[in-house]
Amino acid sequence: MSTLVLTLITGVGLGALYFLVASGLSLIYGLMHVLNFAHGAFLTLSAFMGWMVAQALGTGSWGSFLLSVLVGAGVGAVFATLTELVLIRPLYERHIEQVLVTVGLSFAAVALFEGIWGTDPIHIGGPPWLTQTTDVLGARIPNTYWVLMIAAVLVLAALVLFLQKTRYGMIIRAGVENRSMVTALGIDVRRSFTLVFAIGGAAAGIGGVLAMHYSTFVSAHLGQTLLIFAFIVTVVGGLGSLTGAAVASVLVAVLQQFANFYLGGTGDFIVVILLALVLLVRPTGLLGRKA
Repeated sequence: MSTLVLTLITGVGLGALYFLVASGLSLIYGLMHVLNFAHGAFLTLSAFMGWMVAQALGTGSWGSFLLSVLVGAGVGAVFATLTELVLIRPLYERHIEQVLVTVGLSFAAVALFEGIWGTDPIHIGGPPWLTQTTDVLGARIPNTYWVLMIAAVLVLAALVLFLQKTRYGMIIRAGVENRSMVTALGIDVRRSFTLVFAIGGAAAGIGGVLAMHYSTFVSAHLGQTLLIFAFIVTVVGGLGSLTGAAVASVLVAVLQQFANFYLGGTGDFIVVILLALVLLVRPTGLLGRKA
């Protein structure tokens, strides 16, 4: 029983991490129709900046941990904003060029990070509570998973409230549906689209710092590794669907954890099989809509 509980809860916690990484990716594609392959670079740079802040303030305190998360969100937002203004804005509706420029940026960013921080992983520390466990029905759950789950719920709630309840959220949704009409009303849609990129980058930044604590290290390839699962989650849940990304994150991670434990470490293979089945049976994803 304890093994089942451990596998299930750690799967949900891992799914929370996947959602934090995939939420910005799904948001940007859903509202902007931009498939951003540089998303992993946002995550990695945010993780490095968060690590530097925590090192400067002392890694053992909750204050430095929370500040590193905020700094990660800010760095991710700034990096994403600059990417949208300089590289993406001239290429709207030119999807192949968007893919090429974001792929190029991701490769260049990894090379830059390796040049600055080296190629070896840098092991990090955090508040002692994160390294401890909590007993649930006989299963000892690492506390890091609880932080991931809380962060994922807060990010999802914030994104939904922003899109549904704020003026800018309504402008963004209207601009996606009919950009020319919104522009005719005197509203600068481009500014709203830049805001979408900033929010997506901030979500990636939060995910990057928490992924660093989950992995207990930061490296130039941290974002690229997680980006693979973020794309899988985004496709399985439905491109552009935040709810779909949340559901798919938990589904993919739980399936991966159970397969790793009960099927001899075949989690990644099972996830790829799930992706293939979704593409064959329901190409729009679990909660995606037809274009």
